[in-house]
Amino acid sequence: MSRRRHLRAVGRDVADRLAVGARDRPERVVAAVLAVAVGALVYVLAIDLFPYHSVNDDEGVYLYQAAMLLDGQLFLRPGAIPWDAVRPWFFVVDGTGEGVRMYSKYSPVAPAIFAVGRLLGDWNLALGLVAAGTAAGVYVLGAAAFDRRVGLLAVPVLAGSPLFLLTSSTFLSYAPTTLLNVAFAVAYVRAARTGSRRWGAAAGTAIGLAFFARPYTAVLFALPFIGHTLVSLGVSWRRSGWERQFRGVLTRALAVALPGTAFVGLTLAYNAVVTGDPFVFPYAAFAPEDGVGFGVREILNYERNYTPALAAETTVTVTEYFFTEWVTAGRIGTALAAVGVGAAAWTRRGLLGALAGRSRSTDGGAPTRRFDPAAGMRDGEVAVVLVGVLPAVFLGEAYFWGTHNGLRNGLIDLLGPFYHFDALVPVAVFAAAGVAFVVRGAASVLRARTTRRRARLAILLALVVAAPVVASAERSVVEDPFAANAQRTASLEQTYEPFEGRTFDDALVFTPDPYGDWQAHPFQYLRYGSGYGGDVVYATDGSPDRDLAVLAATNRTPYRFTYRGDWTGAARPVNSELRQLRVFTGESVAARTTVGIPASATSASVRIETPEGYARYAVPDAARTDETVTVEWTIGPETARADNLRFEGGSRFLDVPLDAGSGEVDLVVTLVGVGGSSITYRQEATVAATDAGVRVVWPPETRVCRLTTECGRERTWVGPGGDYVDGVSVATDATLAA
Repeated sequence: MSRRRHLRAVGRDVADRLAVGARDRPERVVAAVLAVAVGALVYVLAIDLFPYHSVNDDEGVYLYQAAMLLDGQLFLRPGAIPWDAVRPWFFVVDGTGEGVRMYSKYSPVAPAIFAVGRLLGDWNLALGLVAAGTAAGVYVLGAAAFDRRVGLLAVPVLAGSPLFLLTSSTFLSYAPTTLLNVAFAVAYVRAARTGSRRWGAAAGTAIGLAFFARPYTAVLFALPFIGHTLVSLGVSWRRSGWERQFRGVLTRALAVALPGTAFVGLTLAYNAVVTGDPFVFPYAAFAPEDGVGFGVREILNYERNYTPALAAETTVTVTEYFFTEWVTAGRIGTALAAVGVGAAAWTRRGLLGALAGRSRSTDGGAPTRRFDPAAGMRDGEVAVVLVGVLPAVFLGEAYFWGTHNGLRNGLIDLLGPFYHFDALVPVAVFAAAGVAFVVRGAASVLRARTTRRRARLAILLALVVAAPVVASAERSVVEDPFAANAQRTASLEQTYEPFEGRTFDDALVFTPDPYGDWQAHPFQYLRYGSGYGGDVVYATDGSPDRDLAVLAATNRTPYRFTYRGDWTGAARPVNSELRQLRVFTGESVAARTTVGIPASATSASVRIETPEGYARYAVPDAARTDETVTVEWTIGPETARADNLRFEGGSRFLDVPLDAGSGEVDLVVTLVGVGGSSITYRQEATVAATDAGVRVVWPPETRVCRLTTECGRERTWVGPGGDYVDGVSVATDATLAA
């Protein structure tokens, strides 16, 4: 048979199997459609609501790491480039000099999952796939704990959670870890019901990967399942001793434990490779006091004594927040979940039944009176384990100060209590069970009192009446966080406007540093690839010495990205500018700067400043018109001076001396008006002495200050489109002096 005919035969066989499956198990087809729809929704949100990513700059960390993995790298090696200019946010620095290497504080598991999207052509596809996979797993768990209709209902309930939608639409590790945890739960249930060692191995692999991704998160999720395993072993040993029943349960448990333990070993091996110590995790290498436990906790410049009292207060706050603002329909969804838990406890196949040893058998037969591990994991046991996830997550996370930190820095307000993301799984299942219980209970009561047709009509009418109430509740929990994130996206769109439609080829872009020397913090949309050999390298703007060292090490076309305004974490927009720079190298540089005169200005003065001193100049009529002042100034290897102005005095001489190495030359033009109002133009040029004379980066950074001679980035000149006093303007040029 030819290859083409073989492929056609395989295709027909797959189509036939799908057709049979759709006919025999239509609910699975519906579940698959729902899961795909959830994935598509998250994908659309990722590209529409977060086109520049969220304000949680950890996304850039994971994407840097994903790009590195695609190129087979665990470390960034800046070489001759000063590492503090190109160090990404949350990367650990190891080594000194040109031997420096940098690695992420995070595990490579989530980045590897995100890299799948890049391989498929779009990073965001990975987010959709993760969401779809989680939704499919929730269906299976809902069906296992109750029935397939509850499983189907659980999928839209999950998708209606603003926590699920927003966190799943970002490149953070919470959703991928939950996918692995859900895969573990599905495989564990399957193994416990069938005794399959393959399913047990799959469960162990999934939870092992989850441990590699987020160790503490995986342990908390697995605790109820570990409890179920221990109870199963204890009961089977008490009843049969070392008989076949106990050996079967033990074999199943080992099938889960062995691959899980292997991945714990892999995690420790990764630690040894990157940190040099198998028991030092990268996050601990970055911030040793940023971990679980009470006492003094610290990360970067924030420190807090995390006490049990503070943990209790934080847990109460986040629990209320979670169940009222971040689950589907808020309080209504929480109430339905509570009904679902109560329904499971009330019925013989539920929680009380499982605890008492009475549960519906997996084959649909008569209820069994005893807990029997050898008979397979019954639905009541699945419900017990899923309920156990809630206290495991909420009480366990109380031992970690990250939730307190997330509440403090406002990220939880925007993206939800993401450390508790796993809790959405049981909430979705039990809220769906609550809906099913209410509808079925009402239908049963109505059928006992009227005809089946009237009962159906009454239920339909009740659902129609309830729909607007539920929709209103859903809107109330979705509206605020979506609007807040949309506002920040609008601000980021304005921030990155100079980059729209622009491509780079062998470029170096200096970026602002409102949070210090961190690349991609806060501007995580501006990232280089897995190293420093691509089309563009981004470096944080720093001291003259460092900027010149970056220029020399990269030998690329330089640009400066800057903005005017206060950086507020994108809560408010800024006016930004991207300008190509020139680097003059010669005996000296002749510059010309013309600034506008506001109407109220009555006098003008000029200063040339360096770290070694300053010179003050008067402005003659020849250098001034009714609207502008022009300064012609020269920067040489040893001195700087104004050429067309009259020297009035200074710390030393007419020519201001320069440092022998590299530094900064400032031109300061101050215009004073009636009543003491003033406008000061300050230009800061980076210079360095060379064997050939001087090296000057042009144009200088320019600021327009009001009522002071020095100001910050909030007064940066970004061209005539900025918000300035009438009459303010700047024009500047330079050439190598003849």
